Amino acid sequence: MTQNILLTGHPEIGKTTLIKKIVNQLESESVAGFWSEEIRERGNRVGFRIETISGKSGILAHVNLRDGPRVSNYHVNIEDIDSIIVPELAFARESGRIIVIDEIASMELYSQNFKEEVQRCLDTRRVLGTIQERRHPFLDEIRYRKDIKLFELTTSNRNQLHFQVLELLKH
Repeated sequence: MTQNILLTGHPEIGKTTLIKKIVNQLESESVAGFWSEEIRERGNRVGFRIETISGKSGILAHVNLRDGPRVSNYHVNIEDIDSIIVPELAFARESGRIIVIDEIASMELYSQNFKEEVQRCLDTRRVLGTIQERRHPFLDEIRYRKDIKLFELTTSNRNQLHFQVLELLKH
């Protein structure tokens, strides 16, 4: 990889699905990192789960948490960000693997450790990740780095974009 690859797009457009599709086509020992997924109960979203490629899991945010910064209806679990995501990203960075970060967004940004590790990871030019569309100084700083290739995922390109990203990952 010669640059970091980030996907952006509207919520629920399929960013995590695309990241997983790409990762599944790579050799498992060549990637490390995490993604987040919705937690649903009786059809309603009640939170977000963290899952690392190495098999660890935790809670990113949940409606039933009582502590932590509030984002919409959820309280953010900074403890799991710092104890699960940050070490996984450091491992990916230190082991020379492609670093999967899904996603760089408002909930994760409550962790200073996360933000610092994301910067270190980006400096390797081996990040495959997603970034929230909304404007935020930290997110904007990342978007405008010279080593970022940013793709907007849409309904019209989401079934073909993985080919383009895979091609970039091979170079």
